[in-house]
Amino acid sequence: MSLKGKRAIVTGSNSGIGLGVAHELARAGSDVVLNSFTDRAEDHALAEEMARMHGVAVRYIKADMSEPAECRALVEQAGGCDILVNNAGIQHVAPVEAFPIEKWDAVIAINLSSAFHTIAAAVPGMRARGWGRVINIASAHGLTASPYKAAYVAAKHGIVGLTKTVALETAREPVTVNAICPGYVLTPLVEAQIPDTMAKYGMGREEVVEKVMLERQPSRQFATVEELGGTAVFLCSDAAAQITGTTISVDGGWTAL
Repeated sequence: MSLKGKRAIVTGSNSGIGLGVAHELARAGSDVVLNSFTDRAEDHALAEEMARMHGVAVRYIKADMSEPAECRALVEQAGGCDILVNNAGIQHVAPVEAFPIEKWDAVIAINLSSAFHTIAAAVPGMRARGWGRVINIASAHGLTASPYKAAYVAAKHGIVGLTKTVALETAREPVTVNAICPGYVLTPLVEAQIPDTMAKYGMGREEVVEKVMLERQPSRQFATVEELGGTAVFLCSDAAAQITGTTISVDGGWTAL
């Protein structure tokens, strides 16, 4: 399908899942706004490289997703958007009684509240243009739970609830709102963790991936950023016009257990 003439904002998109989704949207013809909290030369170079690769307009805009005003300003500085992908996220692992308050606040702000602010800023423009797609990157942890991840699981469950609520508010308009729920995804960050995990358990790469990292993922295979990007492109298509207020799991069967 073609997304030519559309503009997409992807938060937290200078690496990992966000960057993979941005590439697939650009490959489909959409102009793209990349985002993170840094403002380095390499961030802007990344946008220039993507523009050359896909022949679309790509900008990088710095915005700290822990700051409500910056979340909303991102949409304004981009000139609005037809496609909004809320991907920015962080993680912290600790027992609930020892979970640092500042870490709880940061995870909720970046993983949940930022999506509220960008959606609130973007939806009026989508309504005015008569077309819009909001795609929230949730997680298998938006549908199930794991111990020691209180803030992350709470935020991702919140993202799923926010998705359903805004979908109901826009249900009579050509604006859809959905969540993608990945399981374990092979990103550079995950790839970098494999050698340490191998050393910790005294296992080879394939064994540590299958028996340790992907223990909860029945397919015993990582999802890829390209697969998540392809799912996002599908949700932007005419074929998905009546898909709204729901979650799509890309988790190798994790949430089927």
